[in-house]
Amino acid sequence: MSDYTHVDVYAVQSSKKPGMPCGDMLATVRTNTGTTIICADGIGSGIRAHIAAQMCVSRLSESLRHDLSLRTVFTSVAAVMQTYRDPKKPFAAFSIARIRSDGYATVFSYDAPLPILVSRQGATILANRPVPLPGGLAMESHCQLDRGEGILLMSDGITQSGLGYGANTEWTSEGVVRFIDSQISAKVKFSLAAEMLHREALARWRGEIGNSGRQPERGQVSPMLPRRPASKVTGDDCSIILGLCRTGQTVNILTGPPADRDNDMPTVKRFLALPGLKIVCGGTTAKLAAKYLNVPLEMESEPMSVIAPPRYGIRGINLVTEGAVTLNQVYNILDEDIAKLNEDSGVTELRLLLGVADKLNFIVGAADNSANTDISFRQRGVLSRKVLIPLLADKLRQDGKLVNVEFV
Repeated sequence: MSDYTHVDVYAVQSSKKPGMPCGDMLATVRTNTGTTIICADGIGSGIRAHIAAQMCVSRLSESLRHDLSLRTVFTSVAAVMQTYRDPKKPFAAFSIARIRSDGYATVFSYDAPLPILVSRQGATILANRPVPLPGGLAMESHCQLDRGEGILLMSDGITQSGLGYGANTEWTSEGVVRFIDSQISAKVKFSLAAEMLHREALARWRGEIGNSGRQPERGQVSPMLPRRPASKVTGDDCSIILGLCRTGQTVNILTGPPADRDNDMPTVKRFLALPGLKIVCGGTTAKLAAKYLNVPLEMESEPMSVIAPPRYGIRGINLVTEGAVTLNQVYNILDEDIAKLNEDSGVTELRLLLGVADKLNFIVGAADNSANTDISFRQRGVLSRKVLIPLLADKLRQDGKLVNVEFV
């Protein structure tokens, strides 16, 4: 079993008024420490609420990038929010959850609905304890997640949906839990849980669904809530973010020889010791790997592609390709539909492996390469590893992958 737990993030939200900015903000931050999900709810709705939520998320995200502890980040931003309890200031309630790569989760909530644990056995509000914070309601929760379990955060637009139709019409966190349980019983995919929950909340704001948390049987009409008095609440920004654990796929890529030749074999040794799939990109790099493993370096005898460079073969390595041209071609097709990749080549195989990877470790050799200064490479727009790998890493991060880049 892989030692890396990947967190798939499913998020959905809508604004109180169609066409207006949402007063909530959702965010995901991935680091080697873990995956952090954030749900911030700006006071009120519209542009002012959107700005307040955005500022809150920016403070949290920036602090996380400085490797501060989650508790330090939370208490710091919550303390700022305490000073903003004024309609003229950008106040936001928020929840933040970090799920480590071993599945251990820590959640902090400030004036926000409590987090919900979701698993195949059912949903439950996480056990919590108060965090000392004068004048505010802050809570802390901890749990160990297995693969197939996750943490759900939401704004109060979800828990308060149905408010204003009469006594006890507010959905509440308990009602949300009952609804999730009904979806689990109905074998609804977890990937659709956030969407289904959001749809139900909107229906409740419109008065179309009862507050039992149960869906009508097929062919039946959904029970209607009583008519809402005209003076009552007419809706709210609604946001949900779900972080769901599963076994992650790690892919390791070694490309280019190290700057220091004395570091050649130690680098290959360290690369081969990493858990996950192994890919070597580059002819010189392939020779180093074959030398370390004491096996022959083979070359594809009858390549199928007239565009992509031929592949190599090293026993014990999952994929071995040419370097600069292959990586550049992969970068160029990274956003293309996989269905279009109908040829068999090192480029398409590398592209497919990058697509299934959840965590990628690039070890990039910094040795000078005369090919990088060749005018024919420049004419063809072939970027050097030093330029290309950071660009490739950024694209992969945008796809929700955890990417580490190390130059040696």
